[in-house]
Amino acid sequence: MPSLLRKAEFMLLFLTTTMGDVIENNMEAVLIEKSRFTVSDTAFFETVLWHVPTLVPGSSHNFKYRLALIVNGECVMRYDNERGKGDRRHMGDIEEPIEFTTLEALFDAFQADMERILA
Repeated sequence: MPSLLRKAEFMLLFLTTTMGDVIENNMEAVLIEKSRFTVSDTAFFETVLWHVPTLVPGSSHNFKYRLALIVNGECVMRYDNERGKGDRRHMGDIEEPIEFTTLEALFDAFQADMERILA
């Protein structure tokens, strides 16, 4: 199965085009990615990723993100870093902390969970 997150394309975009914007506008949040990918007739996932000038309370990195898997109109899984709660994974009604190490690791974990859910 080809990568549903197109990691290589995302990382190339992040490491080239937007880093210059972040340096020039270091006092403003910079939208890095906002996209929706159709997985099937009944499922899609959304990616929203910002580089922010200051840490989001509860997180130890300069990213604000939301990765969500929607099936039949319902959010069945979400990774995010809500202000004050830090990096989290939501699976149905269960919410648990996750460790953020790198963007690539975050996307790998999300993709692995998504593939398990959709299998």
